[in-house]
Amino acid sequence: MHTETVDNRLSPLLIALMKGVVYQEQDVARWQQLLELQARVRDYVAVLGLELMLDEAEGYAWLRTRAVAADETELPRLVGRRQLSYPVSLLIALLRRKLAEFDAGGDTRLILSRDDIVELMRTFLPPGSTEARLVDQIDAHINKVIELGFARRLRGQEQMIEVRRILKAFVDAQWLNEFDARLQAYQARLSADEENA
Repeated sequence: MHTETVDNRLSPLLIALMKGVVYQEQDVARWQQLLELQARVRDYVAVLGLELMLDEAEGYAWLRTRAVAADETELPRLVGRRQLSYPVSLLIALLRRKLAEFDAGGDTRLILSRDDIVELMRTFLPPGSTEARLVDQIDAHINKVIELGFARRLRGQEQMIEVRRILKAFVDAQWLNEFDARLQAYQARLSADEENA
């Protein structure tokens, strides 16, 4: 294959990865290029202190900061870390748990209504807000999860939200277990506050 042709394919591919997650379902041609050029992509991003995370079975790829070996100098972070609020972390954990339950059923796409998500979160949020205010807050949290790339609204059905499978790569079982422990402590504190009120 001619080198110029490969380079012309490599640059847009690298730019797409630098912008965020590349999904097979969104651009089959780009996905195929990524599979063909993944060794070159890995070499290129390694120079920047990044590594290519590619899940062929699930159909997504992204870049993350590479772990630094003991004898290496740490580079400045190119991919930033995001501090998430408690409600957004809660929603991500609840969606991840729902995805694990869903996977046990053997289906491929987890689609929830906004009302389903409101019900999932309702028991974990402090009481006292009006229903409309609670739903507005949860909508804001859903929008943040969508912005992070862990979910998306279905075209023409804005009230329906698909949980994206990449969530599994970012939220593993250990993180979920640790979050469950913190969540139980938070719920116990909420219950104690209600009793003392």
